[in-house]
Amino acid sequence: MGFAHMGFDVLHTVIPFNTARAVHTNLLVVWLLSGFMGAAYYIIPEESEHELVNVNLAYVQLISLAVVGVIAIIGYHFNYWEGRKFLEIPRPLDWLVVVNVLTFLGLILATLFKGKKRTTTALVLSMGLLFAAVLYLPGMIWFDNQTMDSFFRWWVVHLWVEGVWELIMGGILAFLLIKITGVDREVIEKWLYVIVGLTFISGILGTGHHYYFIGAPKYWLMIGGIFSAMEPLAFLGMALFAVAMYRKGEKKHPNKIALSWTLGTAIVSFVGAGLLGLAHTMPQVNLYTHGTLVTAMHGHLAFWGAYGMIVLAIISYTMPNMTGRKLYDSGIGTLAFWLSNIGMIGMTVAFGVAGVAQVYLERIMGLEFGDVQKEIQVHFAILVICATMFTTGIALFIYEFIKYGLPNNEALETK
Repeated sequence: MGFAHMGFDVLHTVIPFNTARAVHTNLLVVWLLSGFMGAAYYIIPEESEHELVNVNLAYVQLISLAVVGVIAIIGYHFNYWEGRKFLEIPRPLDWLVVVNVLTFLGLILATLFKGKKRTTTALVLSMGLLFAAVLYLPGMIWFDNQTMDSFFRWWVVHLWVEGVWELIMGGILAFLLIKITGVDREVIEKWLYVIVGLTFISGILGTGHHYYFIGAPKYWLMIGGIFSAMEPLAFLGMALFAVAMYRKGEKKHPNKIALSWTLGTAIVSFVGAGLLGLAHTMPQVNLYTHGTLVTAMHGHLAFWGAYGMIVLAIISYTMPNMTGRKLYDSGIGTLAFWLSNIGMIGMTVAFGVAGVAQVYLERIMGLEFGDVQKEIQVHFAILVICATMFTTGIALFIYEFIKYGLPNNEALETK
C-alpha cells in the first residue's frame, strides 16, 4: 500500500487495495487478541495462585483461533467477507469466534475463582476481556440502514480500542510494574482504579466522535467533542503512573528490555492515542481531517503504543521466566526496541505531514483527490524507509523470541 501511494501501483493488480487493507487491519486485531489471551493465560494463574484449569483445552482454543484467522484472511482474497470496515469477517466465522472466546473466558474465569487470591490486577484484566467479548456482539447485528449499521459497528471498534482494551492494557501494565519495579501492590492498584475510572468516564461517550458525519443526531457533535477531549486523560494517567512507579521502585530488575517496553507503552500510547487523537477529534477540526491520512497518523502510533508495545512487553518479561534462558541483556533485543520505535515514529511523522498537506490541498484548496495523491507521493518514500526500519526491528524481536526456544531444565527446576 505504501508503494502504491508512491506511484508504483503494480501489486494492487494482484491484491486489490480493499483486500490489502482488510488483511492489514484484521491481522493486527487477531495478533493483539492472541497477545491479550496469552498474557491472561500467564497472569491469571500467577495472580490467583492456581494452575490453569485445563491446559489442553487452552491449546485447542489457541489453535482454533489461529485457524479461524487464517481462513478469514484467505477468504478476503476471494471476496468472502461482509465488507464492513474493521468487521469484515464472514458471519459463519463470527459464530466460531464467539464459541472460541467463550471457551477462553471460561478457562480464565474458572481459574480466577478457584484460586486462592483475586487481586485487583487480575480482576481488571478479566473485566476488560469479558467486556471485550460482550461488545463484539453488537457488530453481529444486521441492519439494512447504513447509519444504524455504522452506529452499532462503532460500539465494537471504538469501545474496544478506546474503552475495554484500555482496561486490558492497564491490567497487564500493573502486573508488569509490580513484578519489575518491586513497588507495593497496594500503591500500584490504587492507580489502576483511577485509570479504570477515567477510561469509563471518557471512553463510553467519546464514541460520539465517530457519529459526527454518519447521519446521527446533531447532539453527538457536542457530546463527542467534549468527551473525546477527555480521552487523553486515561493515557496521561497511565504514563504518569508508569513513570512514577519506575522512580519509586526499590529494586533493580535485571530484565531491562521488558522495562523498556513497559515504560515505552505508557509514554508512546499517551502521544499516539492521547495527543494525536486530541489533535483531530473536535468536530470543527474533524470536518476537514475526516478520512484523510491524519487519521492514519493517529491510528498507527496509537495501536503501536497502546497495544502492540504492551504485548511485546509481556512477551519480553515472560519468556525468560518460562524458558529459563536469561537473554534480556542481549544487544539484539535493545536494537529491536529502538529500531521498531524510531521506525514507527518516522512513519507517524510521514503520515502526519502527508495528511496535513492532503487536508490543505484537497479540503481547503479544492483539488481533486487523485491530483493531491500525486503531490504527496514524496512523503510515502520517507514512510517506506521508516517502515523498513520498523520491520527490521520486529524481525530482530522475532529472532530473539525464537532463540528462547522451549523450556529447559533450569526453567523446570525454578518452578
